[in-house]
Amino acid sequence: MMTETTTTTTTGTLRLGTRRSKLAMAQSGLVAQAVRDVTGRPVELVEITTYGDTSRESLASIGGTGVFVSALRDALLDGAVDFAVHSLKDLPTYGAEGLVLAAVPKREDPRDALVARDGLTFEQLPDGARVGTGSPRRAAQLNAWARALGRRIETVSIRGNVDTRIGFVRSGELDAVVLAAAGLNRLGRIGEATQLISPDACLPAPGQGALAVECRADAPELAAQLAVLDDPHTRAAVTAERSLLATLEAGCSAPVGALADVLAGGPATELRLRGVVGTVDGTSLVQLSTTGPVPATGGEAAALGRELAADMLAKGAAGLMGERAL
Repeated sequence: MMTETTTTTTTGTLRLGTRRSKLAMAQSGLVAQAVRDVTGRPVELVEITTYGDTSRESLASIGGTGVFVSALRDALLDGAVDFAVHSLKDLPTYGAEGLVLAAVPKREDPRDALVARDGLTFEQLPDGARVGTGSPRRAAQLNAWARALGRRIETVSIRGNVDTRIGFVRSGELDAVVLAAAGLNRLGRIGEATQLISPDACLPAPGQGALAVECRADAPELAAQLAVLDDPHTRAAVTAERSLLATLEAGCSAPVGALADVLAGGPATELRLRGVVGTVDGTSLVQLSTTGPVPATGGEAAALGRELAADMLAKGAAGLMGERAL
């Protein structure tokens, strides 16, 4: 770790560290504009290449956790950038010394989206359809869904940006691919989705659709300004989801799905947390849910995640997380 840092000044241009992909640049651009509005200061996007961007291996084989994050955090700690924007689902569940999670802005649509040939929905895919995904979590739930429909699919491991993945369908190599709806929304391409998949059929990755804004701990004034972007309901939800993931001792490439959402109505407002762990072939799933009062503190949200994870472990979840290959 570095021995000294560059403290952010209160005037001048702020440097925002971002990955180079179109999606990362799009979502960082949204945050940059919000920060300009809040601080009145110019924001410059600084493009940084991460290991996850250059490796052609599957995310499961390279460990997944932190591969899109470490280079951005190093740039922060080295003073090369003032703050960074991550897809929160890529962020390790443990913090980084010297950094603070300054804001979790309002979440985009957390659902997965299907892009299939001929405008097909998942239910309309033929038996034996080839469906591309780089996610063991998606593979597990999609295979289970197909089984419930009395059919089978072949999940094919893919990597690449949105253009590359959708290109597999356009070329006829695959019948469909599954991507995050949030990414398609941020790129203005949600119209290419042939179906938005209900969380009842496929729970998203913990933190999917949310962004994380990090800065150095030695820049409290900047952290306070960035905190204006924080959405309390989103932070509570992703805290519960990530606590579940951490308690399961699973990384972001594990076949684990989780979604916390606020249930309004009735005499009280509650936070519902759903979780799933499964084998990639979809033959075994542990799916549980719980509810609690909308948390007033991060500690309460984290406790909800730990409690559900403990229940899932008691149902045999630990034995299902070792199968990672698609």
